[in-house]
Amino acid sequence: MYKQYKPYQVFLIIADAAFTIIVFIAMIQLRPFLPGRFIHPEDMLVEPSVYLAAAALWVTLGGFAGVYDLARLPFFGKQLGRITFAHLMATLVFAGFLYFSYREVSRMLVVYFALVNYLALLFTRYGLTRFLRSKRSHVRRTNVLIVGTSDTATSLARAIVDQLSSVYHIVGFVDDRSNLPSCLAGLCMGAIEDIPRLVRDNEVELVLIALANGEPHAAEKLVQELYPMPVRIYVVPDLLSLTFLNSEVDSVADIPVIGIREPLVHGTQWVIKRTLDLAVASVLLLVTWPLFLVIAIAIKLESSGPVIYAPERVGANGKVFKMLKFRSMIVGADKLQEQVVETDAKGKPVFKTIRDPRITRVGRWLRRTSLDELPQLINVLKGEMSLVGPRPEQPFITKTYESWQWMRLAVPPGITGLWQVSGRSDLPMHLNTRLDIHYARNFSLFLDLKILLKTILVVIRGKGAY
Repeated sequence: MYKQYKPYQVFLIIADAAFTIIVFIAMIQLRPFLPGRFIHPEDMLVEPSVYLAAAALWVTLGGFAGVYDLARLPFFGKQLGRITFAHLMATLVFAGFLYFSYREVSRMLVVYFALVNYLALLFTRYGLTRFLRSKRSHVRRTNVLIVGTSDTATSLARAIVDQLSSVYHIVGFVDDRSNLPSCLAGLCMGAIEDIPRLVRDNEVELVLIALANGEPHAAEKLVQELYPMPVRIYVVPDLLSLTFLNSEVDSVADIPVIGIREPLVHGTQWVIKRTLDLAVASVLLLVTWPLFLVIAIAIKLESSGPVIYAPERVGANGKVFKMLKFRSMIVGADKLQEQVVETDAKGKPVFKTIRDPRITRVGRWLRRTSLDELPQLINVLKGEMSLVGPRPEQPFITKTYESWQWMRLAVPPGITGLWQVSGRSDLPMHLNTRLDIHYARNFSLFLDLKILLKTILVVIRGKGAY
């Protein structure tokens, strides 16, 4: 529900780690001038790795205590109790560690460090919440459509209006029944069957399903209809009979809801995965920029036209974005797609074949070495893709999806993934999709690292790349 605050979550984690290191170093230097038994700063110096360990300790325990939960970031009061608890726990653990490893470190130093670091962490949070409060009036609000007119739906609407009107804008209600209270009657926009049209016409980004008891089948059908659309979907928890790929319990103004189309990667896992993406993509771009120039020249020498090809692809939760690639086909290849489509033994279309005549000579080499995908590192930096994830799908292919296939869009698309390390283009299309869904269901950071290592071997062999 509060995904717009993810960049500030990353900022807060980095700020906590930085302040912890800075305050610890400063207290060591200031300790001789503070009350307490005199100890020379050189007698208290520890290995540089200890400073990093202190930062990691504060961030880790803060994460376990829920300090970085997105729903609390805009509210200083909601953070205060958790940051206090996490800080006390981190201080005790850090003091114990110093006692058993660096006993020469003054106990008063730990006290001063704990007090000043606590104030620094509070100052950071207070400043961030003030900034977010001032920024709200300049941020475009998220359009919300509420499905249902039950007491739960109306309570949800009132809570949003009273507490979250600066973040969310209710465009209206839909329901097959005409029982809206008089205070909300003017907001009824139609029946449930009208929802796809209403989502498109009103640029709805968030759908809250609050149907009355006994209507779970209508909600399940609605969720399947909305899967092809770039909207987030939440269900109030009285519909516990629904079973989906992954359900995340959240709240809207203290009213519990269940997230159906929320990213599977969230919390600490999202921070680690996003940090890995940014670090690796940045390093690779710095190292490979000369190769970018060589490839661009080779493409231009063989054929006229743009060096970069930016087709539309369907990303997480059905959101369409421009995926960057080195052009490996002739100009206008998209218009010839229907002429090269083949069918497999079961009559299903195969859109990628080894005999595709549209591929240029340089393009064939780029595809065989996977160098045509290098510009996607820019998509990773922009947050549109990840290093590891399901393949980015073409919009016209998603139009033929069955409802179960949309589950593969529950995580961000990746430059590499399970299907790339399991046969790549040699695999039938339906197996590609099942591998992507398997990844979405079984995501873990360990699985990401495993796929990255396997990708290196697959690229070297070049098997299935065309």
